[in-house]
Amino acid sequence: MYRADTIAAVATPPGEGGVAMVRLSGPDAERIGREILARKDADWESHRLYHGRVRDPGNGAVVDEVMFAFLREPRSYTGEDTVEIHCHGGPYVVRQVLGLALGRGARHADPGEFTKRAFLNGRLDLAQAEAVLDLIRSRTDKAAGIALGQMDGGLSQEVQSLREELVDTLVQVEAAIDFPEEEIELLQREALGRKVAEVVARVSSLADSYEWGRLIREGVRVCIVGRPNVGKSSLLNALLGVDRAIVTSTPGTTRDFIEETVNLNGLPVVLWDTAGIRDRTEGVEQIGIDVTLKRLAESQGCMLVLDGSAALAAEDMDVMERVRGMAGLVVVNKCDLEQHIDRTAVSGRVPGLRQVAVSALTGQGLDDLKESLRDCFLDSAAEPEIVVTNVRHKAALDRARESLVEVHRAIEQGLPPDIVAVDLQEARDSLEEIIGTVTNEDILDRIFSQFCIGK
Repeated sequence: MYRADTIAAVATPPGEGGVAMVRLSGPDAERIGREILARKDADWESHRLYHGRVRDPGNGAVVDEVMFAFLREPRSYTGEDTVEIHCHGGPYVVRQVLGLALGRGARHADPGEFTKRAFLNGRLDLAQAEAVLDLIRSRTDKAAGIALGQMDGGLSQEVQSLREELVDTLVQVEAAIDFPEEEIELLQREALGRKVAEVVARVSSLADSYEWGRLIREGVRVCIVGRPNVGKSSLLNALLGVDRAIVTSTPGTTRDFIEETVNLNGLPVVLWDTAGIRDRTEGVEQIGIDVTLKRLAESQGCMLVLDGSAALAAEDMDVMERVRGMAGLVVVNKCDLEQHIDRTAVSGRVPGLRQVAVSALTGQGLDDLKESLRDCFLDSAAEPEIVVTNVRHKAALDRARESLVEVHRAIEQGLPPDIVAVDLQEARDSLEEIIGTVTNEDILDRIFSQFCIGK
């Protein structure tokens, strides 16, 4: 399913750095490496790090002093002979090293081609290969932990276990098809129905974990809103622990939105600090308010900030009306001052939003705010043991669940075994799509094209 040639690419990010890595993989990796790498010891032992120099075979000029490793198949990332050259990280040097490898017969790798070869050579199944991309894109420790668990085969093992259950069931059903006179004895419909119901529950549990995993992987967008001068920017700075937004006592200071991300125990939350919402504004401030309303419509939740030291104003009422029905919190700021806000009236206006009292100035209540904001989107007590984060996996699990529900219905209604077998086969095929028992090259190309070049 791929050309048996040798590929090469830079496996580290572009730009200037201390060290960069050029990776070669394929049948000619050792030959090309020997042609451009010079060292006193001619023996290359697999999985050892060597010191040497990269030389231009054409004129013998030294390009760089490097460290390199030779990894003999199948004990490499791709399952092929691999040479990894650790050179100095200047863009010119990296281009020279890669250019020499390409000039000796290597082909520039496509995006994700190293990982694709690892999959095609059986080093990783498809779910594990996709977890590599999830790990690269992880924004929190929780997301990285889930990706590492999938790379270690946690999801694959559960899917493989479910697949084996279906195969065992399918064998029993097909035996009843082949020996119709023994159908009652072979099929044992009541026991079979219980077994299928158990598999449906396990598949459903996996599928239902997707929303939890999607939030950990992608995060949520939360808009900080309120009338001017209630402390929205001060609250953002307090949550970040740095002075990111300008804070003054003059209403209407914030004219454009500020975007920053905080990590709430593994949940990445993108916070949008926006202009205060009020009427009778001049032109520039009105543009900022228009941006606020646009961001509010695009967000998945809100933090409505109110000034606890003042009575509710008409502008507060207007903002509360705009966020009615949204997920999020009411943040009663300035709790270090004497309180004049009517919190009962606030509950009546936005009954679905929990109120949290904080002081952006002193930091009081910030920990409760962070925990409460996370709980708006994720129930900490309901973290699944195995988490699905990929929409492709979710779609395959949904199809498997639908097919298995039909299997259970057919068994209960006493339908012929051949009808049961069709839906069982479809459920098994859906599960196999997750771990990579697929033959569609377009699907593989679409998956691995999302990777960066060099991985």
